[in-house]
Amino acid sequence: MHSLATAAPAASPPGTRPNLLHRSGAFCARHPVWVIAVWLLVVAAALWGNKTVGASYSDEVSLPGSQTQTGADLLEASDPALADPNGKVVFHVTSSTVSDHADGLGQALDRLADLPHVTAVTKPVTSIDGATAYATMSFDEDIKSLGHTYVDHLDKATAPARAAGIQVGYGGDLHDIARRPADDAASEAVGIATALVVLLLAFGSIAAALMPLITALISVGVGMGVIGIVAGALTFATSAPTLALMIGLGVGIDYALFLTTRFRQDLLDGHDPEDAVGRTMAGSGKAVIVAAVTVAVALLSLYACGLTMIGRLGLAATVAVLITALAALTLVPAALGIVGHRIDRLRIRRRPVAETAGDDDGWHRYARLVGRHPRTFLTAGLTLLVVCAIPLFSMRLGHIDDGADPVGSTTRHAYDWISDAEGNGFGPGANGPFTVVVDLKGAALPPDKVADELTDTLKKTDGIAGITPPRPTKDGKLLVTTVTPATGPQTAETGGLFETLTDHTLPDALENTGAHAYLTGSTAGQLEFRDTVTERLPLIIGIVLICAFLLLMAVFRSLVIPLKAVALNLLTTGASYGILVAVFQWGWGEHLLGMSEPVPIESYVPMMMFAIVFGLSMDYEIFLLSRISEEWHAGHDSEEAVGRGLSLTGRVITCAALIMTAVFLSFTGSPTVVVKMLALGLAISVILDATVVRLVLVPSLMFLFGRSNWWLPGWLERRLPHFSM
Repeated sequence: MHSLATAAPAASPPGTRPNLLHRSGAFCARHPVWVIAVWLLVVAAALWGNKTVGASYSDEVSLPGSQTQTGADLLEASDPALADPNGKVVFHVTSSTVSDHADGLGQALDRLADLPHVTAVTKPVTSIDGATAYATMSFDEDIKSLGHTYVDHLDKATAPARAAGIQVGYGGDLHDIARRPADDAASEAVGIATALVVLLLAFGSIAAALMPLITALISVGVGMGVIGIVAGALTFATSAPTLALMIGLGVGIDYALFLTTRFRQDLLDGHDPEDAVGRTMAGSGKAVIVAAVTVAVALLSLYACGLTMIGRLGLAATVAVLITALAALTLVPAALGIVGHRIDRLRIRRRPVAETAGDDDGWHRYARLVGRHPRTFLTAGLTLLVVCAIPLFSMRLGHIDDGADPVGSTTRHAYDWISDAEGNGFGPGANGPFTVVVDLKGAALPPDKVADELTDTLKKTDGIAGITPPRPTKDGKLLVTTVTPATGPQTAETGGLFETLTDHTLPDALENTGAHAYLTGSTAGQLEFRDTVTERLPLIIGIVLICAFLLLMAVFRSLVIPLKAVALNLLTTGASYGILVAVFQWGWGEHLLGMSEPVPIESYVPMMMFAIVFGLSMDYEIFLLSRISEEWHAGHDSEEAVGRGLSLTGRVITCAALIMTAVFLSFTGSPTVVVKMLALGLAISVILDATVVRLVLVPSLMFLFGRSNWWLPGWLERRLPHFSM
């Protein structure tokens, strides 16, 4: 039976030298043992280096020049002890009072004070009913650097309190070490198992199904090792390895799947294995490069926000993507060269199917249906995306606090006990107090008068549950007071109070004193980080859109195609944002995802998601458009090129999307809410892009535009670079 794949100009015309990708693919197929051996050596070296170097991960955010950073710097310079990292050890009893167990509590406090790196332990602050108390521990280094194993020291120190019948929880910044490190092994296993099932159903043979999986795992192993080595010199966020693993595994399987499918089709068309590998790389290899570069550009654009933590998250994911793309261009053709015609060994169905089952398969019939009713399909697809995007307009950014931790965890216990108790230093806002630092340099009034002005104004401010009397630092250069909000750290009310204090209350209180006030502390820093991210998000969007537009215009030699791609991917991203708001912020999926309450959207998730979603959603469009482009340049009219491109890529893109979705959804089981958000958001974007965009909007628009799809002004055609590989 004649295959549509033979119409695609994958190989060079007779008498001409094959292009670079064709030659490199054929070389890897001729020397597979050497290529595979090199990759195995590289993965071993990368993993060894990862264990040897000692990677550093931290979620500490620095905003140089911001008021929170300025306040923290002033405090550290004036009274370093007040700027020491600190956390809370919370004690709670369900009956009687904590003081009834004074011996056990006292022994625990003494032992806590003797622990390594502890500089001070305060006297316990007790609630009105006496059932809850907490002591603040100060440390001589960043708490995160102590590691999760430090919890063993805390547990041993507080053992006398537990023996006396007191429950103990770790709150404040102790959550950095009290939370168990995420174990991605279960998520990886689920994602890989699901991918294997999909590949078996797609290829119909065990050998063909294992090929993309094994090559992807090797490339991901190299990527994770390299990221760990780089993390020895550059500090990545704690979620960076998980993010890189999630994206690297997904795109690694996808790239190998596209190439393996094309290879099998060339074998079915009668080409020998080496030639089939060369043709595969000449055709689909270029699409892999364009897709990987698009993802990399989108991810690296995160550096433009000026926030090192976010930029390095993008860098970690970029490393994973580029290494998987390199593996797709070298390791995959080597593996295909070894397997050759044996790729269909161990079949689970009688007839192997590659890119298409014939001229009248289901994808051809569907393409003709869209061609007859393009406006209907376009309207339906746009309506669905717009409806999904509606919740976007109520998105509230913030920081997810310990109140969203799993019920029963030590951090959640500490949070709830403090939040539910009454008294000075208790209540919901006590889990995220603000520290006000007043710089007395240049003050026209004595410190006590400045303190009176500040106290009077703060007492009149709505949303404040309590304040401590302003006290001078040891050198007398600053006044310091603690403001306890009436609401929890992640609430909209606390965010509003932050803005009121910084924009009105503090400037008004000190207007005639000559002193200057700064709001600092963990909660203030997170809220200022939120505002910074929100302010810089349009810049990231603009950079990604412009770079993607220019790249696609140069590759496909068209103005209409990149404009359409950019617009549709914006719609996909908006719809993904909307669904995230409904699930997390509105609480529609909190129980399904193992959460106990609705949460705001973590401040940096939209920025990260935009770069990742835009890059990944471009993948399927590039693979589809590259096939359509091949058919168009082979001499078919626009309608026939669209129909053939859709039918040729229908099976493989659907399988790739299923695999990518399964990989991402497997990570929604993570105990970290931010990972859940990113995983679900990426899965949703892949689903929408592979169904609504690729199956409905792209073909309907291309049918409507016809020959105009390929319009490019002559003067621009002459100036654009040509990507001939």
